[in-house]
Amino acid sequence: MKLHNISFNNLRRRKGKMIFLILGLFIGVATIVTLLSITESMSRDIEDRLDQFGANIVMVPKSDNLSLSYGGISVGGVSYETVDFDESSIGRIREIQNSKNLGAVVPKILGSAEVNGRKVLLMGTNFNDELLLKTWWQFQGDVPGEYELMVGAEAAENLGLAIGDRLSMKGHDFKVASILMATGGSEDGVIIANMKEAQQVLGKEGRVSMVEISAFCRGCPISDMVLQIAEKFPEAKVTALKQAVMSKMQSIEMFKSFSYGIAVLVVFIGSLLVFITMMGSVNERTREIGIFRAIGFRRGHVMQIILLEAMVVGLIGGLVGFVGGNGVAWLVMPMVIKDGAFAGINMTLGGISLLLAVALSLLASLYPALKASRLDPSEALRAL
Repeated sequence: MKLHNISFNNLRRRKGKMIFLILGLFIGVATIVTLLSITESMSRDIEDRLDQFGANIVMVPKSDNLSLSYGGISVGGVSYETVDFDESSIGRIREIQNSKNLGAVVPKILGSAEVNGRKVLLMGTNFNDELLLKTWWQFQGDVPGEYELMVGAEAAENLGLAIGDRLSMKGHDFKVASILMATGGSEDGVIIANMKEAQQVLGKEGRVSMVEISAFCRGCPISDMVLQIAEKFPEAKVTALKQAVMSKMQSIEMFKSFSYGIAVLVVFIGSLLVFITMMGSVNERTREIGIFRAIGFRRGHVMQIILLEAMVVGLIGGLVGFVGGNGVAWLVMPMVIKDGAFAGINMTLGGISLLLAVALSLLASLYPALKASRLDPSEALRAL
């Protein structure tokens, strides 16, 4: 009789213990797969949400002057002489090596304009791109169209402007289409117009004051992208908002560390369960192993029989655990994060699950197999 036939017959005869072993491995592997799948799904959801927090790369003209402001307070009426970018050159940003990682690229024109005899900061932008970048903006009214404005809450209050009001800036008539609700940012005191119209008012046709870039994505090489953009624009100062990037990375790493810690604990419990069960199986089969040794089976043969049983149990437990773990993750994900979506089946994780289950089963069965192979045939046969 071949060794693998003996192993398979033993598994068939001891269905209860085989099911118990498979159940132990199933629980361990399914728990690990569930945690890692949920972590993967949560990481993607977190990254998608963080993507909505605006630009994480800013490009402005270089200046040798030091900023004389801190915490929103400016010291003195210092004006900075800066050279604006050529609007037609902004497309070069999309030519960098990591262009596939770029999200929104939003150029802006900034300048001083006069409204009702008061100086205000006028910003020109593309509203569709700006609202895609600033998803937290809330406003009353409609998205501005041609020769229409969005006015920051503070500017609207100080200038006494309301939706539907009309105003003139350097001979151009505008209508207030919307009032931006207070954000606590610099946009509260700004009047925002469409790019082309703001350029006309400011006398800066074809010019851009700054560019905000969103590049949040899975594994984005933010530092490399900053260098690549700087190479395309040597006259620009390109900076990454490191605080936002680090916050994103730390949030994701916390989830991963938690999952890995739980996974290690589950692996230990699963291996202990397999070890105890296999030890019990070896003790129960003392007579059977003694007969094998008495009729000429070598120690290696006995070990092969037991380890082959463990490998079969590991394969079945790993496969069932992987399927079950994905099923649980799919069911639980909407409960963990509202409107959260399951990231999908990861076949790499499936292969790792099978290898882990088999390795776990074999390692836990190694000592019981060694013990069985060292049984003295004469002592084992006395039990007959």
